[in-house]
Amino acid sequence: MSMIRDLTAAVRPGFRHSLRKTPTTYTSYDPTRDPSASSAVVDCAVYRDGRRIDDRACLTPRGAMRQVRESGGFAWIGLHEPTEAEFAGIAAEFGLHPLAVEDAVHAHQRPKLERYDDTLFTVFKTIHYVEHAALTATSEVVETGEVMVFTGPDFVITVRHGGQGSLRNLRHRLQGEPELLAKGPSAVLHAIADHVVDGYIAVADAVELDIDQLEIDVFSPAAKGSTRGADTGRIYQLKREVLEFKRAVTPLLRPMQLLSERPMRLVDPDIQKYFRDVADHLARVQEQVVGFDELLNSILQANLAQATVAQNEDMRKITSWAAIVAVPTAVCGVYGMNFAYMPELQWKYGYPMVLVGIAAICFTIHRTLKRNGWL
Repeated sequence: MSMIRDLTAAVRPGFRHSLRKTPTTYTSYDPTRDPSASSAVVDCAVYRDGRRIDDRACLTPRGAMRQVRESGGFAWIGLHEPTEAEFAGIAAEFGLHPLAVEDAVHAHQRPKLERYDDTLFTVFKTIHYVEHAALTATSEVVETGEVMVFTGPDFVITVRHGGQGSLRNLRHRLQGEPELLAKGPSAVLHAIADHVVDGYIAVADAVELDIDQLEIDVFSPAAKGSTRGADTGRIYQLKREVLEFKRAVTPLLRPMQLLSERPMRLVDPDIQKYFRDVADHLARVQEQVVGFDELLNSILQANLAQATVAQNEDMRKITSWAAIVAVPTAVCGVYGMNFAYMPELQWKYGYPMVLVGIAAICFTIHRTLKRNGWL
C-alpha cells in the first residue's frame, strides 16, 4: 500500500499541494462563527457514553474534536456536497487521506471500502424510487445519490451528495439508542449501511411491481395492437433503470463481507456481528436485481417475438386481400384489351354474368383464406 501511495503522490502532486496550502487560510469553521450561518455542515455533535453532548462548542468540527480530545467520546459530523475549500479544513483537522478527500468532494464513486492508516473510507450509493403514475419510455424509476463515511477511532464524518438519502432521521433514531451509540463510530457506520440497504429493499419491491405491471401489459391480448411499439421503449427504459440499481448494489457486496468477516481495529466485535445481517440482506437484494435484469431480457425478447408474429399476420392479411383483388383485376384486364372477337361480347347478359362470376370467385377465395386463418 505504501508503494501505491507514493506512486499516486507522484502522479497527482497538485491536489496534495493545494490541500497542504488550504488549511493555513481556512476560516470557515472558526469556533466563534454563528452556527446558523450557511455551511456544508448540516449537523455536528459529540457523543459520550452513547449520549449527545449539548455544548455550543460542539457545533463546529474543530470544537467537537477539541471536546473529544479533552473528555473522550466521538464526534459525528455530517456534510452535504461540500466544496474543496469547505472540506479542506476538516480534512486537515482529522488527518484524512488526500485520495479519500478527493473522492468525497467530487463524488460519482463506485461503492467501496478503503483503509487509510487509522481511517476507514466507505462509499455507499443511495437509491430512491421515483413515483410515477404510469411507466413510459422516458420515466425515471430510480434516483441515485452517494454517502461517503470516514470512520476513525473517535470520529465519524459523513459526506452526502444528491437530494435524497438524508441521515437526519437516522441520527435521531440512534440518539434514542444510547447503548448502541456507546459502541463508538463503528455503530454509526453499521447504522448507515443498514439504512442504505433497507432503502434498497424498499426500492426493489417497488421496481418489482413495475415489472409485474409491464409483464401484464406485454402479454395482455387486449394490449397487443395498441402498445406494440410503446412496450419496447418502456422495457428498455426500465432495463436502464435496473442497470443503474445494479451498479449501486453489486459492488457493495465485497465491502459488507469484509466488514462482517474480517476483524478490524476500528469495528467493535459486537457491531461486526450486525454487519452479517446487512450483508445477508444486501445479497438478497443483489439476487433480486439480477433476476430483474434477466426477467426484463426475457420480456424484451418476448415482446420482439410478438412484434414479429404480428408483422407476419399483417403480411398474410395483405397477401390474402391482394389475391382477392387480383381476380377482378385479371378479368377486367382481359376484357379491356379491345379485341373484336372476344367471348360473349355481344351477349345481352354477358356483363352481369362476368360480375357474378368475379363475386363468386372472390367470395370462395375469401372463405378459404379465412378458414385457414389468413383473414
